[in-house]
Amino acid sequence: MWAMSAAGYRRLGAAGAVAVAAGGWAAGTLPARDPWGIWVPHGPGVTVAGTVLAYAGLTVLLAAWWGHGRAGASVRETLTTLGWWTAPLLLAPPLYSADVYSYIAQGAMVLEGHDVYGAGPSVLDPAGLGGDAAASVGGNWTDTPAPYGPVFLVLAQAVTWVTGGTIVPAVLGMRLIAVAALVLTVRALRRLGRSSEGGESGALWLGALNPLLLMHVVGGMHNDGLMIALMLTGVVLARDGRWIAGSAVIGLAMMVKSPAAVALLFVGVIVGRAARGPLPGRVAKGLLAPGAIAGAVAVAATLAAGTGFGWLRTQSVAGTIHTALSVTSDLGLALGELLHLLLGTDPDPVKAAVQRLGLAAALAVIGHLAWRAARGRLDPVRALGPALLVLVALSPMVQPWYLLWGATVVAATAHDGRAGRVVLVLSAALAYETAPSGATPPYGFALAAVAGVVGWALVRREAAAGQGWAPRAAHAP
Repeated sequence: MWAMSAAGYRRLGAAGAVAVAAGGWAAGTLPARDPWGIWVPHGPGVTVAGTVLAYAGLTVLLAAWWGHGRAGASVRETLTTLGWWTAPLLLAPPLYSADVYSYIAQGAMVLEGHDVYGAGPSVLDPAGLGGDAAASVGGNWTDTPAPYGPVFLVLAQAVTWVTGGTIVPAVLGMRLIAVAALVLTVRALRRLGRSSEGGESGALWLGALNPLLLMHVVGGMHNDGLMIALMLTGVVLARDGRWIAGSAVIGLAMMVKSPAAVALLFVGVIVGRAARGPLPGRVAKGLLAPGAIAGAVAVAATLAAGTGFGWLRTQSVAGTIHTALSVTSDLGLALGELLHLLLGTDPDPVKAAVQRLGLAAALAVIGHLAWRAARGRLDPVRALGPALLVLVALSPMVQPWYLLWGATVVAATAHDGRAGRVVLVLSAALAYETAPSGATPPYGFALAAVAGVVGWALVRREAAAGQGWAPRAAHAP
């Protein structure tokens, strides 16, 4: 039947994406000021209608995504579908987050000579370059220094310079970077997916066609998309024997966002296993060489950007902002408040201690995965996916799109396994957690819970029927 074909699901998902984009024009993360008068609110009634339309479109998109994976689509068909589902989002206002306004404001700060690692966007002149973007930054980030590396800040600076900081063209310039990141990600997924059981089509389905990625990388323009693209590209190079170039590219990814550094450990495993000579020499080469190359790239990028090394001290600023998805922050806050009631102690040190314990546990698990990979019990690239997922799960700050750090690696290497099942269900659930306006309303968590239960039930039903849950492998064109 047409409706059950890849083409049918492509059209269904495109309709969902159009609804998401249309809803975003009314209920997206609209700027505080738009001199062009394009992205402006139209009253509470229209905002509510836009929110409902966007959530309905997201539901349709998720259903089409699931169906497309069952339809046995080829690589060519999947890429065509990706184009159809991405196109409606290209001209939409920012969706699901106000972070893009921070990026533009930080680019303006660099242009005007402000210390982007010592102050927040509030230092900008409201009537000057980047003023409209600074006024649109989420409240938590107005006075927060940038936690991003100089490579990304240079890109934000370039966009702000070219567009003069005018909101609409500046946002579209940042979206162009996000789309370029998506293209790089697709290329890396195809390369990595060729060696997995489900092939390229399965990797693209879970990794690139994933609505969570489309909503937050294309719609929300999070720089996590660029970090992921560079990290995966570096991993591909290292796996193919070009580990020096791969380590350098991962160094660039680190200078977008620091979690990409985890990939260096597993690149080191690849290098150590391929090296010849005595065991101590191979271990030393694997542990030191990729890090030294990435470190040299980081230093060179910082000096070339001229933004200074302040990024070294701002990596923890995000952890000061509480997010409900962080298990360690929630546990630490609850324990701290309990001790405060019982003993009158300050709850903040307790919360910080639990957060540090969570990170220590994550590092221990990551080290264990690397050790197993070094002993030949795990493929190093395959081990990287769970390592990043564990880092996200135990981080002091967790946002829905952080799942994509490890999800894309899992998609490329193990989308048809247990980790793929987890990524599938979590992607569907977390897509609902954030409203188009960037808020995290209580009903978002309720919808996420329902989506998670439905997703897991579908996975278990297909497994019980002996059909398998993963996309059927399809030949590349």
